[in-house]
Amino acid sequence: MAWPMPGGAVLGIFGKKPEPGKVKTRLAAGFGDGFACEAHEAMLLDTLDAWASDRFLAPGGRRVFVYSPGDAGPWFDPVVPPGLVMQPQAGGDLGARMRAFFEGEFGDGADRVVLIGSDSPTLDPSIVIGAFLCLESKDVVLGPATDGGYYLVGCRPPVPPIFEGVAWGTSAVLGQTLDRLRGAGRSLAVLPPWYDVDAPDDWRLLGSHVRAMRLSGMDPGLPRVESLLPRVLPAPGTP
Repeated sequence: MAWPMPGGAVLGIFGKKPEPGKVKTRLAAGFGDGFACEAHEAMLLDTLDAWASDRFLAPGGRRVFVYSPGDAGPWFDPVVPPGLVMQPQAGGDLGARMRAFFEGEFGDGADRVVLIGSDSPTLDPSIVIGAFLCLESKDVVLGPATDGGYYLVGCRPPVPPIFEGVAWGTSAVLGQTLDRLRGAGRSLAVLPPWYDVDAPDDWRLLGSHVRAMRLSGMDPGLPRVESLLPRVLPAPGTP
């Protein structure tokens, strides 16, 4: 099934170069730096492959991989699929980097921009396309994450005041974002909750979710992630 992106729309995917000790530190606390780095890379590359697929048509729209650190372009060049435009993230904290991305895309003429990360590899594509549809009538769209943050943010211009004064990486992110939006005169759409993969329990949930998809006859489309699941999870049917 093809999921059409509307004209004038931009989908951004934030991602970080896989380096042991610098990615997925909460996952590393349970499974070690090496595995956490492999898991980060698997989720990132599977996510990029999915969104670069011909299933996601972009007539008049763009799909952009926004990477960090800024000098990581040579590492990503051979692994990022050709369906994605590449650009480095700006400097500053996560909020500053997200704000800069939205401002840049609006400055280039986009009228709807949606941003996701690579921490939710099972995210249903219909939810992301639904975010663009929400922005036909609403100014801001948020996808709440089960850890208290959000897995998706999107908006129409101008950029709303939601990227400053937020304690990034904490369970307060969504609540503080809503506080920043309150009184700003911008309408809001809310998507169904989803989960990020940051800690060992999240990886276990991902493993069970992927197994459930397989048992139901669905292809999760996550070959790299699936290849890692047996490394730290018990085999099916074992206690």
